[in-house]
Amino acid sequence: MSCSIRLSTSIASSHSRIFNKIPVHKHGIHVPNYVSIPRPITAHSKVLISENLKITAAGQVKPVPAGEIEVDKVTEAELKENGFRSTRRTKIVCTIGPRTCGFEELEALAVGGMNVARINMCHGTRAWHRAVIQRVKRLNEEKGFAVAVMMDTEGSGIHMGDLNGAESAKAEDGEMWTFTVREFDSPCPERTINVNYDGFAEDVKVGDELLVDGGMVRFVVVEIIGPDVICRCSDPGLLLPRANLTFWRNGSLVQERNAMLPTISSKDWLDIDFAIAEGVDFIAVSFVKSAEVIKHLKSYIAARSPDCQTAVIAKIESVDSLKNLEEIIKASDGAMVARGDLGAQIPLEHVPSVQENIVQLCRQLNKPAIVASQLVESMIEYPIPTRAEVADVSEAVAQQADALMLSGESAMGQYPEKALSVLRSVSLRIERSSREKKRGDSLELPTISFSLPASISEQLCNTAAKMANKLEVDALFVYTQTGQTASLLSRNRPDCPIFAFTPTASIRRRLNLQWGLIPFRLNFTDNMESNLNRTFSLLKARGMIKSGDLIIVVSDVLQSVQAISVP
Repeated sequence: MSCSIRLSTSIASSHSRIFNKIPVHKHGIHVPNYVSIPRPITAHSKVLISENLKITAAGQVKPVPAGEIEVDKVTEAELKENGFRSTRRTKIVCTIGPRTCGFEELEALAVGGMNVARINMCHGTRAWHRAVIQRVKRLNEEKGFAVAVMMDTEGSGIHMGDLNGAESAKAEDGEMWTFTVREFDSPCPERTINVNYDGFAEDVKVGDELLVDGGMVRFVVVEIIGPDVICRCSDPGLLLPRANLTFWRNGSLVQERNAMLPTISSKDWLDIDFAIAEGVDFIAVSFVKSAEVIKHLKSYIAARSPDCQTAVIAKIESVDSLKNLEEIIKASDGAMVARGDLGAQIPLEHVPSVQENIVQLCRQLNKPAIVASQLVESMIEYPIPTRAEVADVSEAVAQQADALMLSGESAMGQYPEKALSVLRSVSLRIERSSREKKRGDSLELPTISFSLPASISEQLCNTAAKMANKLEVDALFVYTQTGQTASLLSRNRPDCPIFAFTPTASIRRRLNLQWGLIPFRLNFTDNMESNLNRTFSLLKARGMIKSGDLIIVVSDVLQSVQAISVP
């Protein structure tokens, strides 16, 4: 593909006479019938635009049936009731478990703001997960949502067993518990927990500290008898099925022999085959140690299903991940800050700065960042979060992470919908405050494109976002085949929402993970005037836009930017 840009310091003289006759719309924007403007770079100009920019005023259009465009009905209702600035930019991932696996429960989460449904292969059978996936697909088809599905692999970490089928168990201070690699024909004896790693009893030593789920519960090893490790509870708390285990010796993390195993286990490969067959949108890989793991998985997915568009998310939850952080993020399609397991491997006081670093690096590299683990952990048992948890959520939103994730709060907590509501309301409040303070303006975004066409798209999106903020437009519209242009706009964190139009349902769902994007499914052509006329008609018919709204339009089909006042 070849591209060229012609630079000019002024608007072409052949068009200058038109400006005396045209109306002035919002913010003094002149909207002629058709004006093609080269890219101005003069000191008098406040906007940098490519030469194929067209500022147009669309004429009268014929009504098009509203059913030809697909949009999330909750977002549609919000736009009708509260306008453009009311939309939430930070996305929410909900882990699905026994409390939320039914169709009605899933619908309640979608109505409450769930953008991505996560299934965790540490728990449940593939048949159970398949049923959840099918319910999410049915929810999208019947109710008009675009909820994506993320499958989380178990990984090669050390995990507890399933607690004899119980949702949780309480470990009290001073109680003696047994962790064992033995398998029982009947349920485990009281206060006995299976461990999935055969070398567990050989790796630990008397005096070691055993941390459950990143330190939510702590034990001290007091005796080892064959395959049984006898421990005393030193920090009481709630034990959850399949919780991760780490152990420390003399204040340092013990790198057990299990850490030398492949990141993707034999079970994980079977789960990945399952995910590909079921058409999940994201695969989150646990305990990623290097970029090669991500590259290998992406090659495998492409070989198994050439048309598969499943994205790969790297979970950053170990010291090894941090050593190779930039390479891992570059190779992946996004990253998850798994703070629970990560906090068990690095000093607790390092976690906040590491989180901020990962979120900023993801944005710089144009990869979505998910902040996960213990956001409102107390809401597993209680109907409101602690004030400290609200502050923690607020900081993640202020850092402009793409998404927040609920784990046990939505999977098996007592108040999943209330936990979701907390994330939603806090996100809206902090986003509004950040826009007022312009907190997102300081991050330097490096150039990430390596080809001329990609560089042009990147610069167009950077320019469009700056225009949107400078002119205080109502929304950005982007027409995208692959989702890349929409992603580049999201990277800039503009003040206004981004309406992303794509003809592909899978791309629409993937875009639902990224900050500020409102994904629509819409077929469009290379004729941008026709696309805009049709889009305006469809959205006006639904009450989502109105005449006089100021829109900036970006297209990766024509690599163009347009400023439009809705007729």
